Amino acid sequence: MIPVEVVYALPQRQCLLRVEVPQGSTALQAVQQSGILAQFSEIDLATASLGVFSRLLDGHTLPLPPDYLVKPHDRIEIYRPLLVDPKQARLRRAAKKRHTAKGGQ
Repeated sequence: MIPVEVVYALPQRQCLLRVEVPQGSTALQAVQQSGILAQFSEIDLATASLGVFSRLLDGHTLPLPPDYLVKPHDRIEIYRPLLVDPKQARLRRAAKKRHTAKGGQ
């Protein structure tokens, strides 16, 4: 058995589960076996992004969640979808700053 952590965070609540999974388990299997899905019904593994120690399991730098074999003491993170695209947020802030600099309110 391999000890891993599965984590998920909301603004007001964080959850870290320490679980042991069979050797050869993938990140996706570890999340499913952790029981975290029963605690957070909003998690949709079909669309949620997963990472290990803040590194996205994207199929480029690291394998995708169904292919990534967990290692002892990995921290598997479930990421929430972004509420606002960071590029759009930056553009809005810049526009507001320009508007304020021109004497707007």
